[in-house]
Amino acid sequence: MLDWLTGTELGKMTATFLISMLPVVELRGGIPYAMALGLHYPTALMCALLGNFLPVPFIILYIKRVFAWLRRRSSRFDGVISSLEKKAHLKGRIVTKYSFLGLVLLVGIPLPGTGAWTGALVAAILDMRVRRAVPAILLGLLAAAALTTAAAYGVIRLL
Repeated sequence: MLDWLTGTELGKMTATFLISMLPVVELRGGIPYAMALGLHYPTALMCALLGNFLPVPFIILYIKRVFAWLRRRSSRFDGVISSLEKKAHLKGRIVTKYSFLGLVLLVGIPLPGTGAWTGALVAAILDMRVRRAVPAILLGLLAAAALTTAAAYGVIRLL
């Protein structure tokens, strides 16, 4: 049933898009996945960028409301949410210190605990304006995508 996700060009593009939307995995997992399936790297790059960027404005605009709603629904969520907020504040130090450039760096350096989801969460927790945060996150994603694509392309060529 899911053979079309790896057997067709549209399926590979869709899978790359969806994988890149996932927190933690993001485009750092989507690009190598797409390239391992044989998707042309410009196409892989575009699908991964679009998939990774799509949740960003929604996270910035609504995550605080979602957190408040979850806390009202059940106290079991409080620990997880508090942990996420604490991590966002810790990651937000670079953003607080360097503002726009700090957010670009936080998103653009392809290391664990960084990326568009983290950048959007930090921007929301620090009450950054969407007009300022979105371009910074997009620039960071472009940097991360370029680094990830170069690394994945190099590894695949070696194999």
